[in-house]
Amino acid sequence: MLDLRPNCECCDRDLPPDSTVAMICTFECTFCAPCVADRLNGTCPNCGGGFAPRPIRPANALAKFPASTKRVFNPAGCAPSGDPT
Repeated sequence: MLDLRPNCECCDRDLPPDSTVAMICTFECTFCAPCVADRLNGTCPNCGGGFAPRPIRPANALAKFPASTKRVFNPAGCAPSGDPT
């Protein structure tokens, strides 16, 4: 079952379970669509894989299978392409 992490790892934007801009890689690294497009050029900085839209868990399933509350924030790993920092 997916963690449904609550935020973007780059910009710390909130990504609630019903977010339509949440993107994940195969390891469930979670980013917002603007960071994936503008900062990461479609490649996960953690594993090198691509992204897919994160599925939305139905509200009735969230009661039994709640989203994660653990925030992961690593802006240092999300420098724009070509930025040496």
